[in-house]
Amino acid sequence: MIEIEKLFLENYGQSNGKVYSFFSPGRVNLIGEHIDYSGGLVFPAALTIGIYGAARYRDDNLIRMRSKNISGEVIINLEETLEYNDEDNWGNYPKGIIKELINRGHKIKGMDLLFYSNLPDGAGLSSSAALEVLTGYIILSLENGNNVDRIELSKLCQNVENKFIGVSCGIMDQFSVSLGKKDNAILLDCNSLYYEYVPLDLGNSSLVIMNTNKRRELSDSKYNERRSECEKALELININKANKLKNLCEASLEDVEHFISDTTIKKRSTHVITENKRVKMAACALRMGDIERFGKLMIESHKSLKEDYEVTGFYLDTIVSEALKIKGCIGSRMTGAGFGGCAIALVDNSILDEFENTVSKEYEKITGIKPEFYVSSIGDGVFQINH
Repeated sequence: MIEIEKLFLENYGQSNGKVYSFFSPGRVNLIGEHIDYSGGLVFPAALTIGIYGAARYRDDNLIRMRSKNISGEVIINLEETLEYNDEDNWGNYPKGIIKELINRGHKIKGMDLLFYSNLPDGAGLSSSAALEVLTGYIILSLENGNNVDRIELSKLCQNVENKFIGVSCGIMDQFSVSLGKKDNAILLDCNSLYYEYVPLDLGNSSLVIMNTNKRRELSDSKYNERRSECEKALELININKANKLKNLCEASLEDVEHFISDTTIKKRSTHVITENKRVKMAACALRMGDIERFGKLMIESHKSLKEDYEVTGFYLDTIVSEALKIKGCIGSRMTGAGFGGCAIALVDNSILDEFENTVSKEYEKITGIKPEFYVSSIGDGVFQINH
């Protein structure tokens, strides 16, 4: 556990005010990629790496924010209108949360805030959602004594990301960071927000996060392109069906075969329908403790994302391929938006060092980039460390 209170006092000095410490996790999506916007299920889990935060009230209307990961300080005057400012960089995420809370009638007090992240930068483990949820939880829990509605918090944070930051994300990231549960994944319907916890007992295996160290490229334009292709697929199916479908995940592979002739649209639809089935099968496998089956579904998921949805790319395909060559790697797949970022692998605990060394060497030999590896447990959603 990072000594965030000690770091806070080193940065903001001693005073009579109490320092409150918090932690907000990163998240990984175990399976169910690129189907949330087609009515599908996602299967995320909160990690034990993430962002630490410490806060202490001030006697004025200023909020001062620092990050141990980036130099500089962001200062907010609560008497002024809060606006997005490129110069504030990462500070726009907490600023957006503060603005939204003010708009909703909360009386925000001046405070000093310090953040420290041990998430890999730009790896697609949802550092922005972790920072948003952390800021909201700090303010609301200090105001309400930890009596925070976590579903409403996740909705608030998604709203800030959409409207203040300007990123059209779904709710999965904020939801899993808010409602994560130790040793459990979350089976989530992003439309209805119906969710179930599914025990994630990995037995003698660990979840290894493999950072390709290739920053995601083209993901925004490709993301919009894939959404458009899925909307087109639904439109083509509904033209021909008497009983109209609400979303593409309600379609069958027979619908795709009968009503879609375009090869590309057909492939996109195939991924969406089969991936949604894989999520349900993965949840079932984990409930039964069948880790081998879960690993096979991960492999099938990556193959579908590579061949039918075409969002993996050279670097993700390389690291997954090298991982699967290692005896004792049960399954591996990309996670997140694709085109770079991270993949995950289920690896037998007895070969973790060998796995990391071999995959790292082979991946670097092929790509010229040195990857990074993180072994993370599945942890709780945002929480207060000290009371």
